[in-house]
Amino acid sequence: MKTTFQTTLDKFEDSLYPYHVKVPVGIYKSYADSKIKRIIVSYNGGIPVHNAFLSKGGNIKYIKLNKKTMKEGNLNVGDKVDVVIEEDKSKYGVPMAPEMEELLNQDIEGEVLFHKLTPGKIRSLLFKVNSYKSTDKRIETSIVILEHLKASNGTLDWQMLNEAFKIGFKL
Repeated sequence: MKTTFQTTLDKFEDSLYPYHVKVPVGIYKSYADSKIKRIIVSYNGGIPVHNAFLSKGGNIKYIKLNKKTMKEGNLNVGDKVDVVIEEDKSKYGVPMAPEMEELLNQDIEGEVLFHKLTPGKIRSLLFKVNSYKSTDKRIETSIVILEHLKASNGTLDWQMLNEAFKIGFKL
């Protein structure tokens, strides 16, 4: 399923993720009826990004944009944007960094614990790994994540993990 519509980029004043585009209710309903939650979105023909539909009470359905997407697409609040959405058929709902994929292939215990996490936690961890441009930093971050999961028997403690990121992993 692939859908295109035009809307205005807007901003919620009371939100952690304020930048968004509202999705027409009929379009949202067609995806919801098909049990599609994760989507890939592009704005004005730009770089596709993994995302999801969100709700803000009543019939307000929207898709959030982060600052990176806004900057890459040269998008500003009030701009008319052409939005293309399609079902995200990827395994995790975000790309898997090749460095993390390779470490999961090599570390059976880490791989088992990683895949026992909820889909949202997996996406958050992959987003963290993907946030780095440097291959070395993606490797280090992936190692820290897997070592944390093994040390905590698969329990993800964000506070402890953030401390582990600060310390890093020295090869």
